[in-house]
Amino acid sequence: MNISKRAQAMQESPIRKLAAIATETKKRGTQVYHLNIGQPDIHTPEVYYENIRNYSDKVLAYGPSDGLDELKGAMVEYFSRYGINLEKQDVIVTTGGSEAVSFAFNVIADPGDEIIIPEPFYTNYNGYAALSNINIVPVTTLPETGYHLPAMAEIEAKITSRTKGILICSPNNPTGTVFSEKEIRGIAEIAKKHNIFLLADEVYKEFTYDGEKHFSILQMEEHKDRVIVMDSISKRYSACGARIGAVISKNRDIMKSIMKFAQARLCPPTLEQIGAIAAYKQPLTYFDNIISEYQNRRDTLVEILTSNPEIVLEKPKGAFYFMAKLPVDDAENFAKWLLGEYQLDNQTVMVAPGAGFYSTPGKGSQEVRIAYVLECEKLKRAGNILLEAIKAYNA
Repeated sequence: MNISKRAQAMQESPIRKLAAIATETKKRGTQVYHLNIGQPDIHTPEVYYENIRNYSDKVLAYGPSDGLDELKGAMVEYFSRYGINLEKQDVIVTTGGSEAVSFAFNVIADPGDEIIIPEPFYTNYNGYAALSNINIVPVTTLPETGYHLPAMAEIEAKITSRTKGILICSPNNPTGTVFSEKEIRGIAEIAKKHNIFLLADEVYKEFTYDGEKHFSILQMEEHKDRVIVMDSISKRYSACGARIGAVISKNRDIMKSIMKFAQARLCPPTLEQIGAIAAYKQPLTYFDNIISEYQNRRDTLVEILTSNPEIVLEKPKGAFYFMAKLPVDDAENFAKWLLGEYQLDNQTVMVAPGAGFYSTPGKGSQEVRIAYVLECEKLKRAGNILLEAIKAYNA
């Protein structure tokens, strides 16, 4: 019996692939600072739990395939606060943002088709492309330029007869880069010129710093028929385990087709939607202290790591990640060594090797993704351990 080619093509998660080593390290009594995964320690809003506790139906029944009407209404109202006008029919609730990505890929592309994505990118794009038998065509961005987009001509040169869309993620996972309105409008014009779709992963839209503002592709009404947004409450409300996301588009044909996929998996989880309704109804001031906290965390860790001039790191403007190019020969070997063999005062750090966030072979071999999702005192300790570990590794 043979394993399918699709299964063989699936990428192992660079975020989770070192988990077994981490488990053994902890069993030895070594404390591990987890900077490898975007799991915030910010508390999930209490109203989320309250709404679930108040749920009184005696049967936990199937819900609508496109999500609870009240949740869709709460989302429409939420986006209106950002000047984005939606209708309920523009929203289909998904089982996490991951399912939103899968639906979007499958609705625009057939096996063998292509989607252009700036790299490094969220590693699960590779996984869902493999599941759909479509090809990701990468456009490489550089740590030396803060991972901003290259010239539009370089992106346009990637388009072929099989290209069905361009996907951007801003604020970006894994780099924290916030693409400017000019960059996004440039991408939109390319999509219009070649009559392809423009997809955006906007799950970190609230998390911008230093006065930076997120520009949504939903703000471009002139491109509304080619725009598809993937969304989620995982990071917005620190509810990664809830698995509530959404596909958003004003293209009726797109939404009608996605609804077929939604019906095939029956419905998104009901209780988690009940909690999400309450979360979305909170005022935008809910984010004020959270954004301030993440900015402090970013500043704390960036200041420590950039004290080593050999580390290439541009201070990111959004999300809660950054990619850092380290002065090591191989970041994955370093990450394994750091986790499995190195400790400082019985403590060590777990990072995500950068190569797994690239599609181009050989790229990212000296880079790591770091998630600053721990409180500042822990980040100080983790940052100093990293600096000392680099010295020890190179010695």
